[in-house]
Amino acid sequence: MNNTTYDTDMSDSKFISANADGPAESTDDDYNVQIRDVTKVFQDQDGNDIVAVDDLNIDIRRGEFLVFVGPSGCGKTTSLRMVAGLETPTEGQIRIEDQDVTGLDPRERGIAMVFQNYALYPHMTVRENMSFPLRIRSYPDDEINERVEHAAEILGITELLDRKPSQLSGGQQQRVALGRAIVREPSVFLMDEPLSNLDAKLRIQMRTELNEIHQRVGKTTIYVTHDQAEAMTLGDRVVVLNDGHLQQIGPPQELYDNPINRFVAGFIGEPPMNFLPSTVHEEGGNYVADGDFFEVTLPDHIAGVLDEWNGPLDQLTFGIRPEDLNNAELLDDEEYAEDRSIRATVKIVEPMGSDRFLTMVPANSETPEFTARVSPESEVEPGDEMTLIANLDKMHLFDDRSGENITY
Repeated sequence: MNNTTYDTDMSDSKFISANADGPAESTDDDYNVQIRDVTKVFQDQDGNDIVAVDDLNIDIRRGEFLVFVGPSGCGKTTSLRMVAGLETPTEGQIRIEDQDVTGLDPRERGIAMVFQNYALYPHMTVRENMSFPLRIRSYPDDEINERVEHAAEILGITELLDRKPSQLSGGQQQRVALGRAIVREPSVFLMDEPLSNLDAKLRIQMRTELNEIHQRVGKTTIYVTHDQAEAMTLGDRVVVLNDGHLQQIGPPQELYDNPINRFVAGFIGEPPMNFLPSTVHEEGGNYVADGDFFEVTLPDHIAGVLDEWNGPLDQLTFGIRPEDLNNAELLDDEEYAEDRSIRATVKIVEPMGSDRFLTMVPANSETPEFTARVSPESEVEPGDEMTLIANLDKMHLFDDRSGENITY
């Protein structure tokens, strides 16, 4: 996989490309965090180099909520720690407010961190916990009280200021940790999986509250998570990392609709995109994707891409998201199309209320498994054969050699 920085930014997008070569709409003054050519190498016990982050380049806009996401070991936390000053880059430079902070201590960077562990002092009240970072810097009492009261109002915890952490719920403790960061009035907030200790329902609630807090505070926020749902709901832009390489960066919907490669397509989205081995050939003036159990005629916009592509047609994988496979029995005559149909057997049915997730397999075979996300009106059982109609306007083709999405 290459480590080119990709940005799916469009002309009407909120944020412009971080590495655009053409005329820029913004200057360096619009970015208050800049990660330039940053590489981090660790050594294992045997002295072998382990590249945790490889040549990372990202410019982060002032006031932006940027989310790093990826699997365990992808380099997202290491990247955050380098911005924080808790790790030193092996190569490259980090700038905050147009100052090179690469060699500065964390306290000299104008940042505030919120960790997975709330790290509240149990013997102190909420007010004392929130005011602690200001007191050790000898701020005047009047200013401390003003900042604490203001942060508590933003977070909706004014009535909790005289309680101890043991008297608070997990969500309330999380708000106190956020408040302790807010009172410092930093240039940048850094958050490392701050919601991971909360139960599923509270995590969803706190995601909404984090969005509201960010809008009220308006500070640049860099957020790390392994949860792609958090990334999609919180981020103005999302950075997808894998094996230390930046795969793609862009607004959440752009990453979902236009993944740059197979890794991003499979990581962003739940259930993930289906990948069906296929070959492509020309037939009657059209391009046809032919798998072991399906044959679909590709639409004109895909044909235009294939006309310009120089790679082998027999080394392509057909990609389509589960919600773009529809139960043919529930479609009217105009929506049904034989040349977009896929016939398969239902293996598992998962009722999800508003949808049903169907794990499908080809008839008389157990592989490949793929998923259809269909209407709850689809009354099917394991073992039933059914016809699915693919929405080919939403399909993708991936180069088997590079993983590149050639329809991007």
